[in-house]
Amino acid sequence: MSARQRALNRQRSQRNSIILLVIGASLVLLALAAFLSLPRAQAELQQNEFSAIPVAVNFPAPNVQLTDLNGQAVSLSDFQGNVILYNAWATWCPPCKQEMPTLQAYYDAHKDQGFVIVAIADGQPLEEVQPFVQDYRLTFPVWPDPQYRATKTFRINSLPTSFVIDREGTVRLTWTGAISRAMLEEYITPLLGE
Repeated sequence: MSARQRALNRQRSQRNSIILLVIGASLVLLALAAFLSLPRAQAELQQNEFSAIPVAVNFPAPNVQLTDLNGQAVSLSDFQGNVILYNAWATWCPPCKQEMPTLQAYYDAHKDQGFVIVAIADGQPLEEVQPFVQDYRLTFPVWPDPQYRATKTFRINSLPTSFVIDREGTVRLTWTGAISRAMLEEYITPLLGE
């Protein structure tokens, strides 16, 4: 092999090494960009999370009467004049657990506008409900319903189930399934301005 051919082979080898180096660096940058976009993709997924869609209804809200976490007698009529999200749930229910942080965040954002959540722990006694409320740092009213009194009154057959009661005491919407923040904003926030 001549000196000229050896020089050409060396140049080709160097060129191939540079090309491989550029390709390798590009792949590393591409992998890094994909890795860095994961949190954003997860955040977008949470914002666009699946949600039940409400059904419009129109009937007078029954006056459920139970005992709160402090042993005090309470009823839905105690909140007359507010927009109420009546939420039937249970500590063992995965979609109920999923929506609790969303409900708490919406409550925090709108409680000063005359909005309240009344969360009925379906079929559960105080000793099962209290630790859950503490773990999830729930600040809205939570009422244990170990005898299913509220469930029977509202004829609930699936959890979670929610009802929106307007300021006049009329049930306007109902949801069966977990609710996203977007659905709360879209359907409840307009009622707060009425």
